[in-house]
Amino acid sequence: MLKVTLPAHIKSELKSVIDALAADNVASEIAKKNFTLWGKAAESESSIRLGWVHSATDSVKYVADILALKAELNAKGVDRIVLCGMGGSSLAPEVITKSFGVSLEVLDSTDPDQVRQVSSKDLARTAVVVSSKSGSTVETDSQKRIFEELFTQAGIDKTERIIVVTDPGSPMEKAALEDGYKVFNADPTVGGRYSALTAFGLVPSGLAGADIQSLLEQAQSASKVLFEDVATNPGLVLGAAMARTAAANGFKDKIGIISDENSLPDFADWAEQLIAESTGKEEQGVLPVVLSEASYESTAGIDDLLLAEVSAKAIPTSESRIQVEGSLGEQFLLWEYATVVASRLIGINPFDQPDVESAKIAARGMLAEKAAVIPNAFSVGNISVRAEGFKLPESQDIGETLHALLSQLSDTGYLSVQAYLNRKANLPVAELREALAEKAKRPTTFGWAPRFLHSTGQYHKGGPRNGVYLQLLSKADEDLQVPGRDFTFGELIASQAAGDGKVLADLGRPVLTLTLEDPEKDIQTLINLIG
Repeated sequence: MLKVTLPAHIKSELKSVIDALAADNVASEIAKKNFTLWGKAAESESSIRLGWVHSATDSVKYVADILALKAELNAKGVDRIVLCGMGGSSLAPEVITKSFGVSLEVLDSTDPDQVRQVSSKDLARTAVVVSSKSGSTVETDSQKRIFEELFTQAGIDKTERIIVVTDPGSPMEKAALEDGYKVFNADPTVGGRYSALTAFGLVPSGLAGADIQSLLEQAQSASKVLFEDVATNPGLVLGAAMARTAAANGFKDKIGIISDENSLPDFADWAEQLIAESTGKEEQGVLPVVLSEASYESTAGIDDLLLAEVSAKAIPTSESRIQVEGSLGEQFLLWEYATVVASRLIGINPFDQPDVESAKIAARGMLAEKAAVIPNAFSVGNISVRAEGFKLPESQDIGETLHALLSQLSDTGYLSVQAYLNRKANLPVAELREALAEKAKRPTTFGWAPRFLHSTGQYHKGGPRNGVYLQLLSKADEDLQVPGRDFTFGELIASQAAGDGKVLADLGRPVLTLTLEDPEKDIQTLINLIG
């Protein structure tokens, strides 16, 4: 059963806000797809982005076709599903399949080593889902091209192994239909980060073996509760808590999310991209921070960080944390509802992402003009250093360089660690994040790149300008050409890091970039220096 429990002091602070939301019929108006709830300036976007409200019922139509395709693939000995997608297109399926205990291989990177690792094995039993809402995402197009080449080289009919999920009328749909691929059209009135219960979430998850019918039924049961205009509505309660606009001690603009890894594995990663991309704009927003019980922030008592525990089972009552209970399908719809409620309270449009495009444009510029990338300032051992937006120490010492970056943090700021590395290489990045958080004494986020550019990247550029940024890059063991393009995967990921760094620096934010020759060894070196 879906349930949100607030600590007593927060509940009293927010009572009038929640009562007002109920009295204004906000819940039922969202259910009616009232696009005027977020102000006049948002209406052009909100009027075409409320399909997610009824995705739990609208998406039932996909289930039979997905299961039929799964049976067809399995009958041919195809039981390994790879998903090529970025941001919301990959995060929801990853959570769904892990929650249902089935295997899905997600390729959400342009790191050459990771691309090669995922694409070069078990082709005989592999089918690939290529997901892109816009149909023009350069990462996804590049990943699709490598699989097309490999299937063809192996003598496998690529049209039997590649399934495309995209919006109707997108460039990818047009090309896919011309090439003879199976295409699932997603609901064009649902934004990518709200698409967990649409074809983007269901197709790869269902093909991998998740019980997508059950998932939709869970969300349908949540709808009945979330559409009610009552002060106990969990969507109103959680949304008000996220916004904290009525807090006696001011606006608390950061929320630490601790998801139960047994019942809702990696759910916090999905919630992070939903909240950050929806609320981080106009120099406002709610910063989500993915945490575990062992994280520094979980017990540090940071004033501007509210903690929330998320589980599919009952959680012991806490005097300091929000408890959010509910099955996966219920949680998806709850957090979507709460995010748009919080956005209404903050006064922003939760459906656009104006600053995501800036990093894409800058990356394309860097890809076309590689000389524009700022050269490294110095190297120490295996680690090369460059910086934008702040002054490096004269000592050329890595430890002092990290200290110089952290010294840029304000008492309301945050540190963002961005790993342009092979996500499948079992690197000690979690330990690095923990060490940095304890050293900085401030909320510290971690994002795998370049996937975060399609989600939390919006908050970095559009939200409060109080972040400091640490980019971690590596040099691939061997670069990989993108078929049919004049660039390699290594050049693409380097340009994405350089482009995003430039945009952040142009906004006056400090960016430290460390390029690692041996990521596993060099990250451990950084951990030791921090400690």
